[in-house]
Amino acid sequence: MDNKIPKARWLRVITPILIACIISFMDRVNISFAMPGGMDAELGITASVAGLAAGIFFIGYLFLQVPGGSIAVNGSGKKFIAWSLLAWAIISILTGMVTNHYQLLFLRFALGVSEGGMLPVVLTMVSNWFPDAERGRANAYVLMFAPLGGMITAPLSGLILDALDWRWLFIIEGALSAVVMLLWWFTISDRPEEAKWLSERERDYLVSELSKEREALQGLIKVEKAPLKEVFRNSSLVKLIVINFFYQTGVYGYTLWLPSILKNLTGGDMSSVGMLAIIPYIGTMLGIFVLSFLSDKTGKRRMFIILPLLGFAACLSASVTFDSNIMTAYFFLVGAGFFLQAAASPFWTIPAKVTTSEVAGSARGVINGLGNLGGFCGPYLVGVMVSFYGQSIAIYALGVSLLIAASVTALLPKECDMALVPGAKAKAMANQYSLAKAQAKARAQQQATNLSITS
Repeated sequence: MDNKIPKARWLRVITPILIACIISFMDRVNISFAMPGGMDAELGITASVAGLAAGIFFIGYLFLQVPGGSIAVNGSGKKFIAWSLLAWAIISILTGMVTNHYQLLFLRFALGVSEGGMLPVVLTMVSNWFPDAERGRANAYVLMFAPLGGMITAPLSGLILDALDWRWLFIIEGALSAVVMLLWWFTISDRPEEAKWLSERERDYLVSELSKEREALQGLIKVEKAPLKEVFRNSSLVKLIVINFFYQTGVYGYTLWLPSILKNLTGGDMSSVGMLAIIPYIGTMLGIFVLSFLSDKTGKRRMFIILPLLGFAACLSASVTFDSNIMTAYFFLVGAGFFLQAAASPFWTIPAKVTTSEVAGSARGVINGLGNLGGFCGPYLVGVMVSFYGQSIAIYALGVSLLIAASVTALLPKECDMALVPGAKAKAMANQYSLAKAQAKARAQQQATNLSITS
């Protein structure tokens, strides 16, 4: 990439996307603080029902995955997210007014539906703005929404709970969604061609580079139409669905029960629990940066999915094995935080390598939607197992889920790695790129000749 190309897109595109994603994360996980903060006692909610309330979000989350990805490819992701933010605000505020667990379950399901298209939409928007050479870093910045959201939600929720109560937690954090909707609407654009703030040089660079990528990929894999069944005919995409399912089982089992785990471990109030919950998310940010950098540097995408999955499983297991020592157990919970989202950035670079751009929007939606059913299973699994077998067995079960995800990752094809692909495919890609450059040069020369003749 030419270093002299302006880079306004990094601020004007990544920032509003990141903020919107942080708000979505806050709205989905604030229930994890509300439950130990008085909600469970006031509504008479058991551990298994608490797990169901946390997890049913991901049943609703499934519904708009594929439509969201398709809308971002063929329509306006900007409008989709704007309406979503408004829905998040309304549903979160209504959650602060519930009087029984049936209302809570319905609203959690509705929140899942309204947030369902968010990730496939924003990932598709990133692919509309950043060429492949930049996309790994762009995805990593966007995926920072989880640790940043955790770092903001934890102390904010603790303070609100100690100063007011759990109802105001939902009302205040829901109102933030409405504020962010205004920021989103006036800052983001769907594509480079639509952005008035973009310099002509940066626009030309983006349009040219992204067009070359699409042409090269279409030259290698011909697909005239992209029905949903194309996703399930691709064995690599099916493996990605399975990996994401077991990965998200571990991620949300940990995330949505972390405040309760910390409260049980330390016996502190919600403000102190909120402060303790910040450190694991700082570790998450560090893990994303370090492992996404190593993944880009080495090109070994599969390895840098497997390693954090194994590290996450080991730290979770160690946190309950050594729970008799508070500091040691907390150290391993922080370690689990380091590995929490570290596999996500290399993971989301893979769909574009095993499918065409026509299938990409739907593929991201299916992978995220079906995979995030693990977001239902994780919290619910923990809640049920806590009720019957205790917290330690529940955490060990999450570790087993992560080991399954790592095992399936090892079955992905070598083409998923960014390193030079051996054999005919690499040669074909190189030839395709050289041909595209030659054709572009020839067109430029022809235009110059025509202009000269006209003159």
